[in-house]
Amino acid sequence: MRIESLHSVTSARLVMIAIEATLRTAAFAFANPQIGLLVVCDGNGRAAGIVSKSDIIRHLRDVGATDAPIANLMVRNIVSCRREDDLYDSWQKMAARNLQNMPVLSGDCTPVGVLDIRDALKVLFEQEKYQEQLLFNYVAGVGYQ
Repeated sequence: MRIESLHSVTSARLVMIAIEATLRTAAFAFANPQIGLLVVCDGNGRAAGIVSKSDIIRHLRDVGATDAPIANLMVRNIVSCRREDDLYDSWQKMAARNLQNMPVLSGDCTPVGVLDIRDALKVLFEQEKYQEQLLFNYVAGVGYQ
């Protein structure tokens, strides 16, 4: 299964902020409980970095300034996936790096969504359940339905 099959979910989780934005602006974006990651974009609309809720909390704990530019605390080394990537492979990448969210980027690094690990797991479990039912029907002699 490809990530593009989750487009309606991943695109709904996408929030982009300008690289010139402040930490306060980022904090307001996180007011929505469905949002776990912000994609920081340059002037051309391409991903320049990401900011998580944890990044903001760490910054507030250590520095405390809410007018700080988001560019000062964003992660520039973006771990991402593409629409055409396999969902299971992307989930493995997230699990290996202990990520809750991962941006979905197009070929030119334009953000198109954010994959949440819970959404990935839900779809993967549903897929497994379906495969299990097919196998059960086959073994029971019912055949494929």
